[in-house]
Amino acid sequence: MPKKKIAITLEESLLKRIDQIIDGKQIRNRSHAIEFLISQSLKPKISQALILAAGKGVRWRPLTSYLPKALIPIGKKPILEIIIDHLKNYSVKNIFVVIGTLGEKIKKYFGSGKNFGVKIQYILDKKETGTAQALNSAKNFLKKEPFFLWYVDELAEIDLEDFVNFHLEQKTIGTVALSSITKPSLEYGIVKMKGSKIVEFLEKPEKKKAKSYLVNAGIFVFENEIFNYIFPQDKSLEKDVFPRLISEQKLAGYVFGEKWFDVGFPQNYLLALKEWT
Repeated sequence: MPKKKIAITLEESLLKRIDQIIDGKQIRNRSHAIEFLISQSLKPKISQALILAAGKGVRWRPLTSYLPKALIPIGKKPILEIIIDHLKNYSVKNIFVVIGTLGEKIKKYFGSGKNFGVKIQYILDKKETGTAQALNSAKNFLKKEPFFLWYVDELAEIDLEDFVNFHLEQKTIGTVALSSITKPSLEYGIVKMKGSKIVEFLEKPEKKKAKSYLVNAGIFVFENEIFNYIFPQDKSLEKDVFPRLISEQKLAGYVFGEKWFDVGFPQNYLLALKEWT
């Protein structure tokens, strides 16, 4: 891309801070550093997120007979609060939470979100038929802009800024955050990739089909167009909706290496208690 030379005047203290990021490799000189900082500041951000916190929490019974899984604690905070904190650190302040069974307890804990530095709106999923309709229930609440979707079972130290930048580069309708496991498991959705695009998605496949080590981490970036791909009969995003996106090469996969725990499984929860910080 053609570049144009310009002259600017900056305070000396600011120049010193700019010089600190020059490493001679990724940032070669002062001019490159200034260009990098400007380009980063002008990149679009995502300001809204949808968290799916409905469901009966069957794996957690009898605990979830009186406590929604969103409020199960990891250290001093419930799972949902940890997710909200992570989104807030990326500057997401508009958060929608889909609630169902025992959802009133979630509303009582978080309220409007003011005490947590965000604005929270609640969407009731009365039928709790699956992730596809839970997402679809937010269609008239979300702005017609990109948004995060986050399953409340998932804890992840994912770099959301890098995740968003990757999604925007792909020009797809959706991008799935992918983590890796040491061996294929029937507990997770197995993903096959071709370049940055997902070409096959096997939700909890038979063991003989589980050849990939990349798994769906339950965190997504979607364009508003995703709602055009959700039909009334759909239940699961992974089984019913994603195949339509894959057939049009409109679903990308973002692999991240930071910590990730699917605490929907009690055994993973015990591991998260030991390792999550």
